[in-house]
Amino acid sequence: MSASRAQFPGAGGLRQTGRLFALGMDIVRAMPARPFQIREFIQQCWFIASVTILPTALVSIPFGAVIALQLGSLTRQIGAQSFTGAASVLAIIQQASPIVTALLIAGAGGSAICADLGSRKIRDEIDAMEVLGVSPIQRLVVPRVLAAMLVAVLLNGMVSVVGVVGGYTFNVIMQDGTPGAYMASFNALAQLPDLWISELKALIFGFLAGVVAAFRGLNPPPGPKGVGDAVNQSVVITFLLLFAVNFILTTLYMQLVPPKGM
Repeated sequence: MSASRAQFPGAGGLRQTGRLFALGMDIVRAMPARPFQIREFIQQCWFIASVTILPTALVSIPFGAVIALQLGSLTRQIGAQSFTGAASVLAIIQQASPIVTALLIAGAGGSAICADLGSRKIRDEIDAMEVLGVSPIQRLVVPRVLAAMLVAVLLNGMVSVVGVVGGYTFNVIMQDGTPGAYMASFNALAQLPDLWISELKALIFGFLAGVVAAFRGLNPPPGPKGVGDAVNQSVVITFLLLFAVNFILTTLYMQLVPPKGM
């Protein structure tokens, strides 16, 4: 066994990746199982929303403003001021909004999920549930993952609206943009699939954040310090997965959905 580990130093990482994928499949299979923990689901939705809605709103305003200011300056340099609205709004809806939402869901909601499950694990509550024949995945994990997905979709809509309004305000006020041209370029180039891909990204990112948080929470290192280490690991792993999955989804969208012409 030691020789095989020496030959394959990445075997531990591959094993953890396989366990994470297996947990994700178990969660998907347990979602339609009955009885559904509706009370736990509502409580988790309220908790995740309460810890993420204010930071998300505060982050989305300067995020949209920075994108609008940068694109406004760039379009002025190349003489394409009329496309500022379309470029900034599409950048916010397609890329910035789901990324900001996912980062805050993972950083605030996911860390709380991981800490809760990790503390239950070190107190042997998870093992006691398994001994009693109660599935911890169906009872604890599924409501939390579904809550992260639902809140991510709702927060993504809020970030899109706040970011677009912030970008519009800063472009019109600080860069002397024309409100009519801003909206006209957006109407000319934007299309409904841009919103669908944004919501789909938020849904998938919420699922990933919940699964990674649950995986690290159910498999923490020993002791209370291990729970803290598991929380940090879950946030870092989720961030890395989010950017990789975002690249894949964006590439597929660009290949499958033709851009809207003038």
